[in-house]
Amino acid sequence: MTTLDPRTTALVLIDLMDRIVGYDLAPHTGPDVVAASLRLAGDFRAAGAPVVAVRVERPGVAEQPPGSELVAEVAAAADEVVVKRTIGAFQGTGLDGLLRARGVETLVFTGIATNLGVESSARAAGDHGYRLVFVEDAMTGLTEAEHRASVELDFPRLGEVVASADLRLG
Repeated sequence: MTTLDPRTTALVLIDLMDRIVGYDLAPHTGPDVVAASLRLAGDFRAAGAPVVAVRVERPGVAEQPPGSELVAEVAAAADEVVVKRTIGAFQGTGLDGLLRARGVETLVFTGIATNLGVESSARAAGDHGYRLVFVEDAMTGLTEAEHRASVELDFPRLGEVVASADLRLG
């Protein structure tokens, strides 16, 4: 069981956008990742911990592709929404300042894709000195092999990998 202090912890939801959630993903489906992320968001908000949703926009295009908005329930659950234009959530977004202003020291990550947006954001977060927690059943990849490589090889070197049922705020 992992217990985190809600006063210094934030939940970061990566790229839970309609078009991305609809991809053929593994080992978890997009809707399953959204459902797990929303359960966590409810727990975080009830404990007074911030929920930050991150979505990507393609730079240099007149219009974003259809489905580029956050899943409506994810947007409603977020205290803050950050728009990124790179794979990771920190470069040029002000995310670090937003988190520091709230006294956040620990980040709990969920999202799509495990080895892309989540891992890139987590690596930058680690460089910024945050403690990192990864919720395995609230993230997924384009393939199971890519997901497993991040979860089994990379994330344990960066932080702690947990199941959503083993995460507590208090």
